[in-house]
Amino acid sequence: MQNTERIWSLVEAKREPFQALADRVWGMPEIAYTEYRSVAEHLATLQAEGFRVAENLAGIPTAVMGEAGEGGPVIAILGEYDALPGLSQEAGITEPKPVETGGHGHGCGHNLLGSAALLAATAIKDLLAELGIPGRVRYYGCPAEEGGAAKGFMVREGCFKGVDVAISWHPASFNRVDDARSLANTRIDFSFKGRASHASASPHLGRSALDAVELMNVGVNYMREHMPSDARIHYAILDAGGVAPNVVQAFAKVRYAVRARDLAGLNQLIARVRKVAEGAALMTETEVQAQVISAVSNLLPNTPLEEAMQRVYDRLGGPNFDDADRAFAAKIQATLSAQDIESAYRRQGIAVRPNTPLCDFVIPRGTNGEAMLGSTDVGDVSWAVPTVQARGAVHAIGTPLHTWQVTAQGKNPAAHKGMVHVAKVMAATAVEVLKDKALLERVKADHRARLAASPYVCPIPPDVKPPIQRRGQAGGVSRG
Repeated sequence: MQNTERIWSLVEAKREPFQALADRVWGMPEIAYTEYRSVAEHLATLQAEGFRVAENLAGIPTAVMGEAGEGGPVIAILGEYDALPGLSQEAGITEPKPVETGGHGHGCGHNLLGSAALLAATAIKDLLAELGIPGRVRYYGCPAEEGGAAKGFMVREGCFKGVDVAISWHPASFNRVDDARSLANTRIDFSFKGRASHASASPHLGRSALDAVELMNVGVNYMREHMPSDARIHYAILDAGGVAPNVVQAFAKVRYAVRARDLAGLNQLIARVRKVAEGAALMTETEVQAQVISAVSNLLPNTPLEEAMQRVYDRLGGPNFDDADRAFAAKIQATLSAQDIESAYRRQGIAVRPNTPLCDFVIPRGTNGEAMLGSTDVGDVSWAVPTVQARGAVHAIGTPLHTWQVTAQGKNPAAHKGMVHVAKVMAATAVEVLKDKALLERVKADHRARLAASPYVCPIPPDVKPPIQRRGQAGGVSRG
């Protein structure tokens, strides 16, 4: 108990500079693999706090790691700082108003995610130094979670070797231990090559790549009736072959995101999608090539770690929001539908609490509602290292992620309170592992047993490299 309360006081002591870090990153939204300014902010903070720093992890310029302490168990705290395209939004208002038309924005709260994680790592570093006990903490600044699978590449390249436990969190409407349910996911580009021709004078000489894309989409849509109900398939046409309707399109490209409950189910579904693509090429007498862009695994639970984090949550309680925080959150809720709010409660497995715009309570472990049908590259870390995640309330209940409303709340006092609160949860969970050898052994035994039942195979093919975006490039790939 004494060490737990001490770690909370160490978090409190440095809350202001890390709230400022979150606000600075909010103000420089950068999408996958372009987070050069954001990682520079995190790097400068690591150096100022005295961490030993390693840059360019897995050959990714926007990935960084800072380590502190000596000997003992190694605790990894995972942070993120990538934004989303098209979600630019002014802070602190309750109507859509972009800072920059079509610009990026932190519509998933990763400005808070990275800052809270680094705050937790800093507090752990300070406690280790204060007590003079063996143990190391590592902060991993991880880019490109939004569709870029950077952690998957980092796992594949051995960046988490030597780590005993990984701890992370995600911004949310509620406070709880994450139930470690997510979908394995891959993104594949299907490129069709046909033959150009005059669409009126000699249409019989052309072979339309765009027809092939459209037929593929029809075929996959017919698949939906015959695949598991919790699987998901989405697509976006990246290249329609031009804007001239009187030219038979010689090239077209479509990107597919395929999701399933686990890697085995994902691979089965991918094989079926590939067959549909081949069939579309056969029907149109075109050629098709498939290129995997990214892939992530489903989350692997760890019961002892989740129980340890729940004990911390129960001891700490919920964030101390005030009347002003609740008043603004209520205004945000007024921009949402009743279904948004009801769905948020249903996913948690609890009854709707009227007149409760912000979550100042903790949901008990095991209170599981609807499964989270998103995907995250934290999944691959969870197969490499025993991993636990928190969900921390930083925005109004019912706020859907990936929306302007999340961006609008990203610098609010409630967001700051929520990120500091969850930093205390992560830091205290790390202390539990560091001081309790029996707990650490139970954590590792749980992880070994799960891997024995289903060994990990990285879903990213060996020849696929991270789609690095050089400084100044506007590209990027977009829990997704």
